Amino acid sequence: MSLLELQDCTMKFGGLTAVSGLSVSIGKSDLIGMIGPNGAGKTTAFNMITGVYCPTSGQVTFNGSNLTGKKPYDIVATGIARTFQNIRLFTSLTVFENVQVSFNKSLNHGLSHSVLQLKKFREEEDSVRRTIVDLLKIFKLDGVKDELATSLPYGDQRRVEIVRALATKPKLLLLDEPAAGMNPTEKVELMKLIKEVKERFDIAILLIEHDMKVVMGICERIFVLDYGIKIAEGTPSEIQCNPKVIEAYLGEQVET
Repeated sequence: MSLLELQDCTMKFGGLTAVSGLSVSIGKSDLIGMIGPNGAGKTTAFNMITGVYCPTSGQVTFNGSNLTGKKPYDIVATGIARTFQNIRLFTSLTVFENVQVSFNKSLNHGLSHSVLQLKKFREEEDSVRRTIVDLLKIFKLDGVKDELATSLPYGDQRRVEIVRALATKPKLLLLDEPAAGMNPTEKVELMKLIKEVKERFDIAILLIEHDMKVVMGICERIFVLDYGIKIAEGTPSEIQCNPKVIEAYLGEQVET
């Protein structure tokens, strides 16, 4: 059974159709790329999956449940997390505090426990603290946990955002242009990181990316949007040779 299903999803804004009849299936351990020209509808598709937009028509199903029309916070609770094209870290919070925000949805202690610092509150806070430190160690960020997140180099900020998403314990992670703004060395490290995240956390990953070396280098399957319509789907080698994709986007075959 597929983990995520988009079934004939369309998103219209007045007279503009941003996505038209999009059908996509993602398995429980897939690493899938979504590519296409600017304005092709890629981020709109992400927004339909995560509840930012409710599709004009069609259905989004996750783990057997219909997500269509649900709020973003409800969708996060089902096991979907995302990052954004433009990094959205809390500017006044440290690295540790940015990740800590992700645990708010799963805390069980009440207001009285928090105010009075009761045993349940202390135990839960200690557990969260240990989990955050363990996550930061995996991503080699534990040494900067007390620094303002936005003071870090760009590549490290990207990693903090991925850690924050993973802290929600997702089954599916959506990455919106994770390589944007990175230098070549950072991109190589990012590719290794994405593969490691998939294996270590046993999750599915769907990513939007314009850097074809990143997409072709790590994705098992790719689908291509153009003017809101899916024009192709296949393995990296199939996509590189697809005449429609070359005409609409690649312009030439991409070396991996």
